Amino acid sequence: MQRRYASLALALSLLAAFAAPASAQDKSIVVASTTSTQDSGLFGHILPLFKAKTGIEVKVIAQGTGQALDTARRGDADVVFVHAKAQEEKFVAEGHGVKRFDVMYNDFVLIGPKSDPAGVNGSKDIVAALKTIQAKAVPFVSRGDKSGTHSAELALWKQAGVDIAAAKGPWYREIGQGMGAALNTAGAMNAYVVSDRGTWLSFKNPGDLVIAVEGDKRLFNQYGVILVNPEKHPAVKKELGQSFIDWLTSPEGQGAIAAYKVNGKQLFFPNAEKKAS
Repeated sequence: MQRRYASLALALSLLAAFAAPASAQDKSIVVASTTSTQDSGLFGHILPLFKAKTGIEVKVIAQGTGQALDTARRGDADVVFVHAKAQEEKFVAEGHGVKRFDVMYNDFVLIGPKSDPAGVNGSKDIVAALKTIQAKAVPFVSRGDKSGTHSAELALWKQAGVDIAAAKGPWYREIGQGMGAALNTAGAMNAYVVSDRGTWLSFKNPGDLVIAVEGDKRLFNQYGVILVNPEKHPAVKKELGQSFIDWLTSPEGQGAIAAYKVNGKQLFFPNAEKKAS
């Protein structure tokens, strides 16, 4: 008799487990995001706050912006959180995303060795600095990974009037890796590199590297968030993904972003608006 009751109890517990809604079993979303939001430590700060508020777990795929958008195009993410506005707007225009929302910004900086072989340290003119680096063939490290930072770097070369595809030589090193690897390579090569400020401030191996150029308005770095289109990709968790976007752009989420600091320095500045672009 006892064995029969035990078997019945086990069957009932299994039935209850299988009958539980899928959302209760897996209340999570996948966010394809740029490496800077991960490497800077921002996600480590804000995601526990979001989970405490909503119970939703965020699983992050940290990639360059181009790769993150490609991941979303395949339907392998619910949300994208990246920083290359032109690419983001194209993603939405192609029907892969629902709407794009501004979330926050910081800026790019040119990092270089203290010894300053190019003679550009302290400048606020990124275009003039890049022209000098190219003219002197001073070592320069490029991420070369189709990330938002890589796209920004290429745009800056273009603004400097440098056809980098034609001008690059042994002095220009493309590594096809993330920001941390690019900074490490720049340190080892005594080279210059374009970095987002957030990753630079949280970088724990600066060595002889310093900020060479900052403060140029052309170094502005905007981040946006997009829900992957569930009409194109039915597996997208629309409600959970939208909850994450709503929280990021809410006063609570914006406050959490502003509160994140490294050594007393704020890494990202919230600027969400109510309407999408």
